[in-house]
Amino acid sequence: MTTSENMKAIVYTEYGPPEVLRLQEVEKPAPKENEVLIRIHATSVNFGDIAARNFGNISHKEFFMPLPFYLIGKLQFGISKPKNPILGNEFAGEIELVGKDVTSFKPGDQVFGYPGPQMRCNAQYRCLPEDGPLGLKPTNMSYEEAAVVPYSALMAIDLLRKVGIQRGQRVLINGASGGIGSGVLQLAKHYGAEVTGVCGTPRIEFVKSLGADKVIDYTKEDFTKNGETYDLIVDVLGKSSFSQCEDSLKEAGKYVMTSFKMRDILDMLRTSFGSGKKAICAILNEKTEDLVLTKELAEAGKLKAIIDNSFTLEQTADAHRYMESGQRKGNIVITVDKMA
Repeated sequence: MTTSENMKAIVYTEYGPPEVLRLQEVEKPAPKENEVLIRIHATSVNFGDIAARNFGNISHKEFFMPLPFYLIGKLQFGISKPKNPILGNEFAGEIELVGKDVTSFKPGDQVFGYPGPQMRCNAQYRCLPEDGPLGLKPTNMSYEEAAVVPYSALMAIDLLRKVGIQRGQRVLINGASGGIGSGVLQLAKHYGAEVTGVCGTPRIEFVKSLGADKVIDYTKEDFTKNGETYDLIVDVLGKSSFSQCEDSLKEAGKYVMTSFKMRDILDMLRTSFGSGKKAICAILNEKTEDLVLTKELAEAGKLKAIIDNSFTLEQTADAHRYMESGQRKGNIVITVDKMA
């Protein structure tokens, strides 16, 4: 266990493969007047962790966003080496200590949250402001389950709110087995949409288990050529384009991208006028109140977390390798308090 001054964390001081991740003792944070100290029980490994770990080796052409975002990322994460040595962008845990000005939380509260690019969740402790990206954990979820929910739920809530999802609409999700895709799928079903998920052969059963009305195996069928049309197409990782999907949209259909390039921004600008088919580049605008909604949806059984594999904090490098292997059929979680 930690001392009063130190904690264990997974640290990386250079960009590269999973081997750059090492278990070390670092200084335990102390909460400021408006902050809470969270003992982290579980954290996740997702696409953001993999990209941040290897950011120095990713060219702007390989990056999943336009050049300006790439340059901002360089400044944020570090040009030649990581600025922030601890990864992990979502968590679940228990509040251990609160600053003197904190009124919303108390020691013992079970919480979850999404610090996002600020990272630092691959550790035994994390401080966050009380009005920051954290909320009370769903009571029907374990720490492990709650740790893999925040990002996908926040993105799905924000995205579906922006497009005005309506009951009875036909929705297709290209990349339905990933973090964002699985969240959008579940919430679109909650809002009464008819949902088709697109994924690879190994993840068909996983996508079905999330409630998809139909699943298309992209290795066997091209959804843009099957004659079906949709009110909303969500492309999670830039696997298609507006021009490829335009014929698959209904007359006032929307094509939403969570990863996009400059050509996609131009498509969005070009289609923003009038009432026809539209391309939309979605950027997460996370709101603390959406974590409250996430908790409510989870407790109502409308949002579930399916964990494919669990690792200890010491095994974080193994978790990254597994994430990159393409084998996963669900979420990957790091159980922080099951250390040897």
